[in-house]
Amino acid sequence: MARRLPQWLQSSQMMKTRGRTKPASRVTIRDVAAQARVSISTVSRALNPEARHLIGDEAVVRVIESARALGYRQNKLASALTSGRSHVVGVLLPDIENAVFPPIVRGIEERLATEGYAVLIANAAGSAADRERVLEQMFERQVDGLVVATASRDDQVVRRCILEHVPVVLVNRSEDHRLAPEVVNDDFYSMQMAIDHLAGLGHRKIGHVAGPINLSTGYARWQGFQLAAQRHRIASDRMVEATEYTREAGRVACAELLKRHRSTTAIVAANDLLALGCYDSLAALGLRCPQDVSIVGHNDMPLVDMVNPPLTTLRIQHREMGRQAARILLERMSTADAKPVRVTLSPEIVVRGSTAAPRSALRSEG
Repeated sequence: MARRLPQWLQSSQMMKTRGRTKPASRVTIRDVAAQARVSISTVSRALNPEARHLIGDEAVVRVIESARALGYRQNKLASALTSGRSHVVGVLLPDIENAVFPPIVRGIEERLATEGYAVLIANAAGSAADRERVLEQMFERQVDGLVVATASRDDQVVRRCILEHVPVVLVNRSEDHRLAPEVVNDDFYSMQMAIDHLAGLGHRKIGHVAGPINLSTGYARWQGFQLAAQRHRIASDRMVEATEYTREAGRVACAELLKRHRSTTAIVAANDLLALGCYDSLAALGLRCPQDVSIVGHNDMPLVDMVNPPLTTLRIQHREMGRQAARILLERMSTADAKPVRVTLSPEIVVRGSTAAPRSALRSEG
């Protein structure tokens, strides 16, 4: 016995006409206007939050109720062609799997949602050509603006946005020429706090596993490490640059650092993934953290408090970064001649089990 389809499913099936299938007709703005007994222009204004104030409240309520009753959905593409705005913002991420970026995206979405904007997220990892391709796809989808977390210190994506007159804001990373607004962490202060903490424990032989120097985060944290070391009169030449911000790159860089400087008692890594790579390197060499080498990370990404030992790190305001970047982008989308601004957010050191006094200091105290 054949099963009958539920009523809701029957009504959504293709209608057969003259031996051919034809999709059920879509409810249009004309249908809403007829149901609400108003003009098409009134429907258009009633369904547009920016133009709703131009008509009376009674008409707005009638249109919205009619649209809901008919199951009408706005054609965003048609609206974009008419208004010149898609109400979609693109977000370019360098590594969508990196736990640092979801809080940034969450902050962006929270702020943009208050103004009726949707977010289109793209993983723009790889070469400059790959980023250009992703950028072109964003342009093809008529995004109203971009939040870019992929910037290098000399960034072609930013230049292209400027040339195309597409509003753009950088988040987490900056570029050297200050062509666009940016929301970043105070990386100099981060490194100052890390070195202050380690020096306060008695460390004098502190190394740095740096991030890629072609990125502003790697370069600024390297500079911050040097300045902080000099303030404490500690040698600042114990540094190895990681090829990328990954755990494997951190393992390789840490091994090289310890090969060059065997007496190192503490390491500041430019991010938490690099710090986890340092854990792997120490284990491979038969060294213990923090008994033999203390480690400090950077970002306080989720779950670093659950590794063994829990990671001492710098907590960055990633969600607030996203909110601030979205706020600035909204301003730039409404004011074309706005000047680039820089928002710098303060970090916080979170001390956990991966840092302790060096054994030499413990022996001298005993």
